Amino acid sequence: MALSRKDLFTLAKTVAKANPSSQVAYSFGNEKFSYEDLNETLRNELREIAGTYSLYRENKNTIFALMEEIIDDVLPKKVLEQYGQFAEIKTFSQGDKPVFTQRITVASKRRAKQFITKVGLAGIYEVFKLDGKSYEVPTSAFGGAAQIGFEEFLDKRIDLADVLDIIMEGLDESLYLEIERALKGAVTNLQANNKTTQDSFVEAEMDKLLAVADSYGQATIYCTYEFAATMVPAEGWVSDAMKDQKWNNGYLASYKGHRVIVLPQSYEDETNSKKVIDPSYAWIIPTGGNDKPVKVALEGQTIVREIENADMSREIQVYKKMGVAAIITNNICVYRNTGLTQ
Repeated sequence: MALSRKDLFTLAKTVAKANPSSQVAYSFGNEKFSYEDLNETLRNELREIAGTYSLYRENKNTIFALMEEIIDDVLPKKVLEQYGQFAEIKTFSQGDKPVFTQRITVASKRRAKQFITKVGLAGIYEVFKLDGKSYEVPTSAFGGAAQIGFEEFLDKRIDLADVLDIIMEGLDESLYLEIERALKGAVTNLQANNKTTQDSFVEAEMDKLLAVADSYGQATIYCTYEFAATMVPAEGWVSDAMKDQKWNNGYLASYKGHRVIVLPQSYEDETNSKKVIDPSYAWIIPTGGNDKPVKVALEGQTIVREIENADMSREIQVYKKMGVAAIITNNICVYRNTGLTQ
């Protein structure tokens, strides 16, 4: 007997959140289930409502509603896992103004002018002084798509998790690109002591920026793998352990007591010719100071629709309203290595 709609949706969300590489993906009481157990159960349940084209056509809206709920449930958690250390993520209902409130500390009142960057019309980023304690982060629709027929899932050639991963990766990359653009758009408003531009990694320049950021709280360095790989001591290796770490990881996970967080990188298309994230920037952000500099707004419900192509293949398209803003104060520093510019 087929599951109820509520139980089907619960099962699908469990599969979407499960780790395929984990031995036990889900536990209920004394029973333990692998990812394959869960996915096979979901596949069988979906066959009940979409095992033939006529059933699929009849229940298509249920399937799309299922995907919409999964994305709305999983995307905020995924964004938080990747960017939560320097970004504040909030979910708003459709039509609600995505308003954030900025915490103004004594230190920021005394020492820091605050600027906000957000996307304007035609993708132009506007920078202006932040005078109030609250501000709106406008949202717009971002899309992801997967050219995968539903029959492939039913035939076991692909999992629902694969379809969602493709779509989620597209949404995630779009969001990350907006974060990068907002931060880069605000660089011009940083004081000279908070930024440097070099054609290579210069240890002394990085140390100067860390000293500035550390005065507001222990700083963390955020950069891509490409930038992290260049961060080596100018006077040679301090220890064999550092050599081993560089050899094994490709970069040092700690730079003079500061954590190095490597941000995810990918390419815009299958040619691997243009990277999504500009690898020339490293962001030095203190903890325990002002609010997190990046604000991410997720508004309303995800929309899923299907496009049937001329060759009878289908493309599942997903749209999500998202917005990004960056609050820049005197506690954030930026190192740009133009030798890594694309």
